[in-house]
Amino acid sequence: MTTATKQALRVDSGSRVLFSAAVAALLVGSGLTAVGAVVEGSAAAYGAAVGAGIAAAVFLLGSLLVNVVAGLAPSASLLVALLTYALQVVLMAVVFAALSQASAFSEPTARVWLAASVIAATVTWMVAHIWFATRQRIPLYDLSSSQGPSAGTRGER
Repeated sequence: MTTATKQALRVDSGSRVLFSAAVAALLVGSGLTAVGAVVEGSAAAYGAAVGAGIAAAVFLLGSLLVNVVAGLAPSASLLVALLTYALQVVLMAVVFAALSQASAFSEPTARVWLAASVIAATVTWMVAHIWFATRQRIPLYDLSSSQGPSAGTRGER
């Protein structure tokens, strides 16, 4: 027998985890931007800033979309997650193709820092997302429903 609690459980939608991971990725990207500016100049700083911004935006928007769909229609969340992943890969390819034609990224220095920033922001996003998600308190049982064991079973197997 369990005792019902009068305290309302606050269920977090998971967006706090996603925004925390995005902030972590942007912090690493801003650190790389500062290092690039000091070491190689403005082209490196521009490349690092654009790379971190692209990576954080793509991961955040894709994850938020999957989070919203998982809340509205949990049975469709796997399909949406797979489609979102495919769209993210295509979007990154299109952005990199467009950036390779841009005059701002004609220097190899900007391209190297862009790639380094995308890689650093991606690794940071993954580590931060796992870190924050595993430390999130998620209730095991939903105590808000008033359904108990069905009549006649009394909780026995």
